[in-house]
Parts: sequence; structure tokens; C-alpha cells
Amino acid sequence: MRIASLGSGSKGNATLVQHRETTILVDNGFSLRRFQQRLQRFEIEPKSIDAVLLTHEHGDHSSGIERLCANFGLPLWTAVGTARAALTPEFDYHRLVAGQPVSIGAIDVLPVTVPHDASEPLQFIFQQADSGKRLGILTDTGHITSHIVEAFGRLDALLLEFNYDAEMLANGPYPDYLKQRVGGNHGHLSNEQSLELLRRIDTSSLNCLIAAHISEKNNTAGIVDRLIRELDNVPAPILANQDTGFDWITI
Repeated sequence: MRIASLGSGSKGNATLVQHRETTILVDNGFSLRRFQQRLQRFEIEPKSIDAVLLTHEHGDHSSGIERLCANFGLPLWTAVGTARAALTPEFDYHRLVAGQPVSIGAIDVLPVTVPHDASEPLQFIFQQADSGKRLGILTDTGHITSHIVEAFGRLDALLLEFNYDAEMLANGPYPDYLKQRVGGNHGHLSNEQSLELLRRIDTSSLNCLIAAHISEKNNTAGIVDRLIRELDNVPAPILANQDTGFDWITI
């Protein structure tokens, strides 16, 4: 199994997960033209994508979804609440339910419910159907729950949100209402909250850690890198960015 990103941050998110002949796209917050431009470097044709998963309706994850799926005939999987919030009423999709796994080609997908200010937000754990290797994607989450700790332990790879530094957010340019939203229980994960998760989960098999959704105004990649490297039993991080995401990483 391998993972790549077309971009990660508040201006647009799209993540590829691939195993054998199966390619899954998680979210698309980019216009159709920009998505196609960014996809070119991965040598994948849009029509070859087997499924698109939508985590929630916020524009940096969903704004390019419907047009992409309609243009290339791609099947979309998402929760009912997200579909109602993000899609036109007549748009056809496959329903995802938290805790109920689905198989898409060579990849098993487990949707996980998370606290976020959206209608029915989900994050995902991907498992190779043949070897059992597991990859988790966890972003757009307001706080760490016991359910998240249980679900995201014993992974081989984890893409984890490190959205903001608490001090930078408090002293930064956002208006108060936005600071409260980002830092609230249904906002995003701070550096410290993500470090807390890494301390609480079983990381004995974790060989790949990707720090993602790093705020360009309320955080820096340097801070995130330093904090993660201070932890024991956690691999040195790969840092996703808004402009290029990151290239294929084999798990």
C-alpha cells in the first residue's frame, strides 16, 4: 500500500491511497483543472480512480468533489449527513456508516466518527485485504476521544493533523470567533493534541508518520518537526504542505 497527497491545508486537500490495482481518493478541495494539473505528476488518469471518499462538507475538502465525480464517472462514498450538506439532492452516492467497514478492490476501509463542526464527519483507516497492513488518516478533528485512541492504534502508517500551535493561534491574525472555532472541541487538532494521541496509542508497528493540514498562519513545519522528533518510539515525520502535498510513500 502507498499514499500520496496533492495538497494539504486550508486551501485544498486531496489524498491518494493505492494498493495493487486499487486507487482511492480521499477528498478533493481543488477545482477540476487544478486537480488534473496536480494529479499529473502521479501518472494517474482521473478515470482510473476506483472510489472517492468524502470526509465532510467543508470547502477545502469537498468543493471539487461533485464535478470531479460527474466528469469522470467516479463512485463517491460518504455519510448521509455529509451528502446532504455537500451534494446536490439528485447526486448519487454510496453510503458510509461509522464503524461499518467496506471493501473497495484490494483495500478495506473503516470509517471512524470524529468530533468536528460538520454534519457527519468521518476519518478513515485503510487495511490491505491481503497482508493486513493498516494506514490511518486523521484530520479535521476537534479533540482526541477514547474511540479515536482505540481505532488508531497498531497502525503501520498514520497521516495526522498538526493544525495549529496554541500560542501562535492565540496571538495570530484570526478574529476571535475563528480562533474559538479552530481551537474548540469541534475544530482542529493542535500540535499538543496530536502529540497526546501519539503518546496514547500503540505505535510499536508505526513506521511512517505524516504531519498534515499544518496551518500556514498559526503553525510552522519547523515547530511540528521538532516536537515530533522529541517523542520516543515514533518515526521521524514527513511533512505535508499546501503547494505540493507529498509524493508517493510506500508503507
